[in-house]
Amino acid sequence: MPVLASPTALWTSDHLRALRISPCHEIPLVDGAGLLHPLPGFDLWDLWPLQLADGSTAVVDGWTLWFVLSAPAGEDPEARHDIVRIRLMAERGGAWRDHGNALPDELNPGSREWAGSALYDPATGAVTLYWTASGLRGEEPRTFIQRMFETTGTLTGDAAAFAIEGWTAPREIAGGPIPHYMLVTAAQGVPGFIKGFRDPAHFRDPRDGSDYLLFTGSLQDARSDWNGCIGLLRREGEGWAVLPPLLSADGLNNEQERPHVVFHAGRYYLFWSTQRKVFAPGVPSGPNGLYGMVAERMEGPWLPLNGSGLVAGNPEEAPVQTYSWWVTHELTVHGFVDYPNSLKGNDHGDAAWRRAHFAGVPAPVFRLVLDSTRAEVAA
Repeated sequence: MPVLASPTALWTSDHLRALRISPCHEIPLVDGAGLLHPLPGFDLWDLWPLQLADGSTAVVDGWTLWFVLSAPAGEDPEARHDIVRIRLMAERGGAWRDHGNALPDELNPGSREWAGSALYDPATGAVTLYWTASGLRGEEPRTFIQRMFETTGTLTGDAAAFAIEGWTAPREIAGGPIPHYMLVTAAQGVPGFIKGFRDPAHFRDPRDGSDYLLFTGSLQDARSDWNGCIGLLRREGEGWAVLPPLLSADGLNNEQERPHVVFHAGRYYLFWSTQRKVFAPGVPSGPNGLYGMVAERMEGPWLPLNGSGLVAGNPEEAPVQTYSWWVTHELTVHGFVDYPNSLKGNDHGDAAWRRAHFAGVPAPVFRLVLDSTRAEVAA
């Protein structure tokens, strides 16, 4: 597997010291009581759109298609990570239709399906899904082993009954050992504090046509236990070449989740999600929110948006209301509603409380305004 060289951007405590909270960097308050559930009986969280090669959101028969992490709603919503499947859903004008599990039973090499991205070729109907296989098939108890895979199927049907058929055998992406990145083989872990090798997100560079995958990673040679990074791979022939991390948060933050790049107005915008609790002790921290950097080229240099990296955070009165955001090519921002109307989150010790307060639905959509190194929530 080729190993390529490129510079790594740093996200540091100096950037966080520049953080200033203002209304234009605050996610609108979510009314938990007014939420409509598109799939009663299921918890829904991380979601990503079916995209065209240029990054724009595909529209099929008047609907956008989304891949959504889902699990039957059990006694404790935090147990959903152990039974999660990727679901195919369609959305139009705020209305949702469910089309069942995206992948057939037993196709996933792991014990559950975690987040990724999806690419669509309208000329052939081909859908390529990049996703995270967590654990190992048939394992007991569940582990936090993470591997990334790709598979291709064909989109069929229409808004009444979309389906993706004929999935190919899963092909592992950058199976180890590889340089730069820790491979996650931990048998145990606590969500938020496990290491990362997950969330593959496709991006095609419009300037030279190169295909990249970004992913949530952890640095192999780090100076801190808070060693989160954004990993980078580039398509070389039938495989993926390993590049050094696009971004390092060594000493600052443990997780830069679901990273992805949007090309807008001639610039490259990198986005990721993180939580206040995964910042290292003794350093400045930011809210649970969407963060980002900007560059003139994929190679960088990358500069933190708004000086600090914070693009949009949950409001102070609802710090855990939403999470896990995806910014589309059209600059709409999609996440899920976590624990609205609450100061407590998933680390609250009472499962019954969590079930009573967890929403588990797609969040209200908001938009961004991007202008060079500035990013704001649209008024």
